Amino acid sequence: MTRRWTRATGAALAGLITFTGVGCSNNPSSPSGPGSKAASVASQASAAASSLGSQASGALASASAEARRKLDEIKGGVDVKGDVKLGKVTTDGDGSASAQLTADNKASSAKSFAAQVNFTDPGGNLLDTAVVTVPDVPAGKSGTATARSNRKLSGDVRAEVARAVRH
Repeated sequence: MTRRWTRATGAALAGLITFTGVGCSNNPSSPSGPGSKAASVASQASAAASSLGSQASGALASASAEARRKLDEIKGGVDVKGDVKLGKVTTDGDGSASAQLTADNKASSAKSFAAQVNFTDPGGNLLDTAVVTVPDVPAGKSGTATARSNRKLSGDVRAEVARAVRH
């Protein structure tokens, strides 16, 4: 049985909102000229977009910190990032990104694994994060789980194991 811990971040989702610029002209009497209501709305939209971008960035940082905290709570855990691999990222019907995680148990007894999986863009920018567990993997065997983003992701999404713990 595979369990998955995730933390959805509303502010990160809000960061996906795209604002369309309102045209401006240098003519003050123009409906979209400086000092006009349209220019004021455009300015407010720009400020809101900037604020939402900051909130989204902060929310993702918070989600990453929470994922690290969850892994830090595991008592007697051993860092085994090299023993955990991810398959190709696919997009589900609802737009969420997912990747199969395989944990190789090189210990002499059954162990469980927990891994933080970061979903990134090609530039390495964090898009989302999830913590995945693979319980009771027999000695010398592999166990699998699916890492799934908490929200819709589009474009060239990549996945990387940020941290993995065997316990």
